Amino acid sequence: MWLLFLILSLSPQFPGKVLFLTICAAGIGGTFQFGYNLSIINAPTLYIQEFTNETWQARTGRALPDHLVLLVWSLIVSLYPLGGLFGALLAGPMAITLGRKKSLIVNNIFVLVAAVLFGFSCKASSFEMIMLGRLLMGVNAGVSMNIQPMYLGESAPKELRGAVAMTSAIFTALGIVMGQVVGLRELLGGPQAWPLLLASCLVPGVLQLVSLPLLPESPRYLLIDNGDTKACLAALQHFRGTRDVTSEMEEIEKEQASCQGRRARRLWELFQDRTLRRQVISLVVLSSAMELCGNDSVYAYASSVFQEAGIPTEKVQYAIIGTGSCELFTAFISCVVIERVGRRVLLIVGYSLMTCWGTIFTVALSLQSSFPGMPYLAMSCIFAFILSFGIGPAGVTGILATELFDQTARPAAYMVCGILLWTILFLVGLSFPFLVKALSHFLYVPFLFVCVCGAIYAGLFLPETKGKTFLDITEELHRLNLTKRTRVPTWSDPEVIQSTEL
Repeated sequence: MWLLFLILSLSPQFPGKVLFLTICAAGIGGTFQFGYNLSIINAPTLYIQEFTNETWQARTGRALPDHLVLLVWSLIVSLYPLGGLFGALLAGPMAITLGRKKSLIVNNIFVLVAAVLFGFSCKASSFEMIMLGRLLMGVNAGVSMNIQPMYLGESAPKELRGAVAMTSAIFTALGIVMGQVVGLRELLGGPQAWPLLLASCLVPGVLQLVSLPLLPESPRYLLIDNGDTKACLAALQHFRGTRDVTSEMEEIEKEQASCQGRRARRLWELFQDRTLRRQVISLVVLSSAMELCGNDSVYAYASSVFQEAGIPTEKVQYAIIGTGSCELFTAFISCVVIERVGRRVLLIVGYSLMTCWGTIFTVALSLQSSFPGMPYLAMSCIFAFILSFGIGPAGVTGILATELFDQTARPAAYMVCGILLWTILFLVGLSFPFLVKALSHFLYVPFLFVCVCGAIYAGLFLPETKGKTFLDITEELHRLNLTKRTRVPTWSDPEVIQSTEL
């Protein structure tokens, strides 16, 4: 937290402490929860499976077969992305009807109920309570993953919009690391404390409930969606720490005029509107690439690679914390440089480096039985791959829906992002064991193809949005979308000469 404050305070355009507090309040109960609940479920795996078997035996008098225990565990894990899909579908309507800030506050109802279910599941001898709690935490993550970057992107000045939006990736990585730390056997990862580990999601939720109501709503939502000029001006002055916000207020009013008479877009209308074609294709391609690039699979494969490299089994959990720390470190670096190098460059560099390290990783896995140093090379590639992911795809992809779409289309665009994220996360998690079995050491070849496609698409088709207002971006994309339709034909019929003179 203090490192983030130092980064923003050293910036010459640092807008004030209110924006920093808003970043922290939105992030701690938003993408932090997503990363935290994604990682804490790994530590109590065996304990929850034993609890499931013991509960079934106490109810029926006979043990549950191993394959059914594994099925129940798979449901507990996969209900999280399924809940995220429901949350992504809820996020758009919530953002429109309740507003950005209020949606994040109301979203914590799911956290409160889930924490109670987790905390009392052991005493109630009910593994069903764990399943329901995971579903609710997924809904919470699905809502916050969409609304948090929307809220921050609309509240930040254009000079810092990319850096502020990148904080969503920082809080995701921070949540992953904190989940790994809290899940250590010395803390809450032991056989008796796992219900408290799962219920610890209550702490970030309470922190957000205490802090976020004290902060302003998105100025753009207040003016463009609600038409409340006075509230928009007050929120803008609060965020910027100054009363002189005339130029920015004029910019938002111009954006309001361009959206005048148009209602919020529905999900399917994004795909029907020709003027949004480039934006929608960019969103779908790059959001899918972020989920299919193999980063989550690297995390899943890391423990076995570390063991092959000779790290003792009891020490692997500490090495795993190092992987999460790598992503957190590069997310901070990207936050600092994004307004200097731009979005496209970070995406191209990130995907290109991931292709490089993924190729070396595949070679190292194939040769690990032939050369003694290969497991160490594979372990190094894991850290390098995660660092490369944090440089660009991890954070920049989340900015696209904010910057490429106007106020009327933005909530629906985030719904598209959320549906893709959670559906692919669910499918990859479901198919990963089968991919490992079928492809063995060549597991990452399909992921490398995705990384290459992501780099090429970002380089050729993604417009740069650094330092531009939302209205400027919208007008530029409108021109690009209509270029082919309004292009003057290169051939025409020969001119008819009406004179008889030679």
